Amino acid sequence: MKRKFYFWEECMNLREVKALCKLNHPNIVKLKEVVRENNELFFIFEYMEHNLYQIMKEQQRPFSEGEIRSFMSQMLQGLVHMHGNGYFHRDLKPENLLVTKDFLKIADFGLAREVLSMPPYTEYVSTRWYRAPEVLLQSSYYTPAIDMWAVGAILAELFTLSPIFPGER
Repeated sequence: MKRKFYFWEECMNLREVKALCKLNHPNIVKLKEVVRENNELFFIFEYMEHNLYQIMKEQQRPFSEGEIRSFMSQMLQGLVHMHGNGYFHRDLKPENLLVTKDFLKIADFGLAREVLSMPPYTEYVSTRWYRAPEVLLQSSYYTPAIDMWAVGAILAELFTLSPIFPGER
């Protein structure tokens, strides 16, 4: 975190902390502890070995359909839980999908929003390669469907090992 946190209440009111405290699911990374030291904030998460981007970069062969099905199923289960509990992620990308063995968890809730929060929403969300059209067109209102656009882009990338919509990040 780049800013200073002078009061504990500031820390606990961060969107990321609130979302992670509420979203307890096997396919969502577990926040173990929040530490404030010298007015700086540190998040301690469960250990995960890799992110999906690293795995794709090191992949010497295409993923099997079974591997892709497993990754997608786990990502979608995490999203169903997240959306069902009133949050959307807004920054789904392979770097934010953590993997240990064959187990996938969604991470990085820094841009997460509550579905019921009032627009206008931030124009900058997600990495350009995974942005839904309404976000690219700088709409100030969008829905959890932007997460599903990112899921589709990730699915295509798992099959091809390259982004479906490459461009400037």
